[in-house]
Amino acid sequence: MIKIFTMKRPILFFLTLSFSNVILFAQNKIFLYPEKAKDIINKNIYGHFAEHLGHCIYGGFYVGEGNNKIPNKDGIRLDVIEALKKLKVPVLRWPGGCFADTYHWKDGVGPKADRPSMLNVWWGNVKEDNSFGTNEFLNMCEMLGAEPYLSGNVGSGTPQELADWVKYTTHPNGSSPMTDLREKNGRTDPWHVKYWGLGNEAWGCGGNMKVEYYANVYRQYATFMTNWNNSDKLYRIASGASDDDYHWTEVLMKELPQNMFDALGLHHYSVINWGKKGSSTDFSEEEYFTTMQRALFMEELVSKHSAIMDKYDPQKRKALAVDEWGGWYDVVQGTNGAFLFQQNTMRDAMIAGCTLNIFNNHCDRVKMANLAQIINVLQAVILTKEEKMLVTPTYHVMEMYNVHQDALMLPLMVSGNDYTFEGKKLEAISASASKDKNGVVHISLVNIDAHNDQSITIDLGDINAKSVTGRILHSDRLQDHNTFENAEKIRPASFNGAGLKNNTLSVKLPPFSVVVLELK
Repeated sequence: MIKIFTMKRPILFFLTLSFSNVILFAQNKIFLYPEKAKDIINKNIYGHFAEHLGHCIYGGFYVGEGNNKIPNKDGIRLDVIEALKKLKVPVLRWPGGCFADTYHWKDGVGPKADRPSMLNVWWGNVKEDNSFGTNEFLNMCEMLGAEPYLSGNVGSGTPQELADWVKYTTHPNGSSPMTDLREKNGRTDPWHVKYWGLGNEAWGCGGNMKVEYYANVYRQYATFMTNWNNSDKLYRIASGASDDDYHWTEVLMKELPQNMFDALGLHHYSVINWGKKGSSTDFSEEEYFTTMQRALFMEELVSKHSAIMDKYDPQKRKALAVDEWGGWYDVVQGTNGAFLFQQNTMRDAMIAGCTLNIFNNHCDRVKMANLAQIINVLQAVILTKEEKMLVTPTYHVMEMYNVHQDALMLPLMVSGNDYTFEGKKLEAISASASKDKNGVVHISLVNIDAHNDQSITIDLGDINAKSVTGRILHSDRLQDHNTFENAEKIRPASFNGAGLKNNTLSVKLPPFSVVVLELK
C-alpha cells in the first residue's frame, strides 16, 4: 500500500509491504511548522466540570464542616484540592449539566439550617439539601486557583433570577440589595466571576427547545444579566449544539447579536452505544476501537462547527467552548445507576490524549473545554471512597499536558500508519506541539494502536533543540486502572525512547501509550 501526502515540503512516499504473516510498517512522519505559529493554546481548554450528580460534590469535593475523619477547610476536602492544584485547573463549570436548569441559586445561600431542600429529579431523585451553594463553590474556586464558570438556569428560571445572581457575585459592595445579601452571608467583596453559561443543553434537558426559540430566549436573558457597568466584564456562553447538529450552530451565529455572546457550547461524549454503553473495565478490543472512533470524531465536529462560525465571524472573535466531553460507559456494578460512577482505564487515557491534541490544534477557535466530570462521575480525574482518594489515568494525562497551557501552538502534520481492526481503520498517531514563554518546546504523542509499537520521525523545522527528555503513561493492558487497593498501578514514568539528531527526532511509542516530550 502506498500513501502519498503532498505538502509544501517535498512529496513523501510511505510504503507498507506485506509478505505472508510478516508486515513491515512504514515510518510515521510528523512535520512541525514553527514558522507558521500564531495562535495561543488557551489554558481554559484544560477546564473541568462539576455537577450536583452522584458523589461529585457531596463525598467528592465537599464532606461537610463537621467531618473529623477527612481533613477539610469549611467542608472542602484538602487532599482533593492539593491534587487538583497539580493539574493547574484553570476553570471549573458548576452546578450543571441538567441540574443547572432546575437549580435556584437563592436556595443555596444564607444559614445552612434555613436553606430549603429540593429533589434532584435528574440524578436519582435524591434529596439536595443545598448545603453546598454559591458561596461554597466560589470560595472553593479561590482555594483551587481556578476561575468559576456558572451555568445559569434558563430552563425553569427567570431573567431576573439570573440578573440577581450576577449582582450577588460580581457587583461592588453596597450597590444593590443583592450585594447587601452577600455581605449578610459573610462575603463583603465580590468574587471574580467572568464565565456565564445561559442554559445547558437547551435542545434537551434544558427545555427541549428548538434553536430558533432558544435564540430569542438567549437574547432576553443576556439583556437583563448585563448593564453598562459589567457587559464588557462578563463572558457569555450560549447553550450550543449536541454532536453534529450543525443547524443549531448556524442559527445561533445568524440570530445572536455579536455584542451579546462570546462563545457557543458544544457537547460530545465518546459513547459506544447509548442503549448499552459497555463496561468501563471489562471491554473488548471491538469496544475499544469503537470508543476511539467516537473520540476521534471530535476532529470532524470541531472542524465543521468552526467552519460555520467562520462564515459569520471570520476574525474568530467568538469561541467554541466544548464544555462537556469524555468517555461514557455503564456504571460500575453495584452502584446507583443514576450516579454515573465508572472506572478509568488506559482507554480513558487514550481518549484524553487524543481529544486534548485536537483542541490544541484547533486553538484558533476552541478557547475552552470542560472534561465531564471532575470527581467520581464519568471520566473523572479523581475517585474518592470515604477517606481514601486516588487519581486516574486521565488525571495523569491532564497533568502531563498542562505544559501546553497558554503556550504558542506549533502547527504540524502527521502521516503514517493506521490502527486496523476487522478491516476498519483509524490513524494510529495523534499529536500536538507548543512552545512556552521560555522557548521550551513540548510535543504530546498518543499511540492508540492496541498491539503495535509505532516508530516516528519528527522533523522539527527550524527548531534548534539541544536536548530531549520525556514522560510516558503506559500499562500492560488497556483495561488496567488504579484502585483504592493499588492506587499507583498506573502513573507517569521517565521516557527514554526518543533520540535527537540535528533537527530530527526519532521516537518509538509502545501500544496504547501517551508521551510528552520536552525539547530545550
